[in-house]
Amino acid sequence: MKMANIVAEPSRKNTAPCVAYISYKLKELNEKGALICAPADHLILDETAFVKVCLEALSFVSQHKALITLGIKPTHPNTGYGYIQFVQQPASDNVYKVKTFTEKPNLDLAKTFLSSGEFLWNAGIFVWQVGSIVTAFEKHLPEIAELFEAGKSSFNTAAEKEAIEKIYPQCSNISIDFGIMEKAENVYIIPSSFGWSDLGTWNSAHDNMEKDYLGNAVAGNQVMVIDATRCMIHAPNNKLVLLQGMDDYIVVDTDDVLMICKKEKEQEIKQYVAEVKRNKGDKYL
Repeated sequence: MKMANIVAEPSRKNTAPCVAYISYKLKELNEKGALICAPADHLILDETAFVKVCLEALSFVSQHKALITLGIKPTHPNTGYGYIQFVQQPASDNVYKVKTFTEKPNLDLAKTFLSSGEFLWNAGIFVWQVGSIVTAFEKHLPEIAELFEAGKSSFNTAAEKEAIEKIYPQCSNISIDFGIMEKAENVYIIPSSFGWSDLGTWNSAHDNMEKDYLGNAVAGNQVMVIDATRCMIHAPNNKLVLLQGMDDYIVVDTDDVLMICKKEKEQEIKQYVAEVKRNKGDKYL
């Protein structure tokens, strides 16, 4: 891979600015080019199925001014993922119009979504033509569009790095989901199954790790488990950790922090981290 094909953000600004950056950069090269936006830290077990659905999406956007998102067929009522509701009548082979986006629901609502058959997990994987997403920025995030439009003459030149360093501090910190996908009218979804997990939670890590006969997933060479079930345990390889009598817990032990949390409370860990920061500062984060 050529180093010229690898670009970096000067700061963290959520997903909308980074999508705008690469989209406006590519537009200067080929406005009809297609783009797949995918998080780099997700797990995809069935690469063949993933490539197949991506090719389906690329074929659709080559013929329609559409924004495609890949939806994962849910296997259980997960409260850690966003959900997408879609129209049941297909717009094309295996391509459906999106009705609504719902952020992480509570368990009862997640169960309702699962039983309805009308909802998919939001994998955060998008496919579109460069021209289509630039048009969407102009309509739904015009302040970001104006910044990148003004700097476009510098893209793909030696002046690009300096231009981006000036543009980024002026960009809103906003996700592509909230800024565009939840507002645009030309959003479609392809139901997909390719062994996906975002690995962004301890529960998803537990789901994808090898487990003992009691359902415990262990990361650490010196962990001993006695009469414990369905736990996720992470500890340094050189530290002995003995866990007894716990069920369905997350146990994370580092050199200076020990966290013990019920798995069902995982979505509240960010709140706990914020509480630590307020009371203890940044030392333990």
